Amino acid sequence: MSYHLEGRLLEVCNCNVLCPCWIGEDPDNGTCDTIVAWRIDKGTIDGIDVGGNTIAAVAHVPGNILQGNWTAAIFVDDNASKAQEEALLRVYTGQAGGPIADLAKLIGEVVSVERAPIRFTVNEGKGELEIGTNYYAELEPYRGATGGQTTLSDTVFSTVPGAPVFVGKAPTYRSKNPALGIDLDIKNHNALQSTFVFDS
Repeated sequence: MSYHLEGRLLEVCNCNVLCPCWIGEDPDNGTCDTIVAWRIDKGTIDGIDVGGNTIAAVAHVPGNILQGNWTAAIFVDDNASKAQEEALLRVYTGQAGGPIADLAKLIGEVVSVERAPIRFTVNEGKGELEIGTNYYAELEPYRGATGGQTTLSDTVFSTVPGAPVFVGKAPTYRSKNPALGIDLDIKNHNALQSTFVFDS
């Protein structure tokens, strides 16, 4: 099985800024409630074109992120065809190997797989993510002294292996999932954004 995926990542969580998980430290609150969304701008999985779709994980991380055992709800863009959905799920559950499989093995239990309308407008560190009615995040980047985006690289943990990550914050972050024990409506917490190229 092979894939080539290019796109954009958005990650928000209830850690303060900056998220300690990326440097291998424990979450600020002891546990972490996060949304990680991958917008695939172009790509194929076993010859199936999956460009234009977004797949997202709403997850509860019980401790240090590197220890895994996350519980997660997976959301697939409701614009995806059945073939696209099945291909994306094969990759993002780790069945297809490659860099995404290393991430997938951190998830201990998937409580649900659902289709939902997903709006992903993040570009250059600014924008919004909305999944159905229960999940929403707005993102703003941090800027350096010369106006460039503040970046993080060479981290022990990454949801976009090999790519630098733009550091930001979420002016608004809402997430509600009873199966995961998540009920958040918070402001100005951690957000990270990046671009990715995944090959397997």
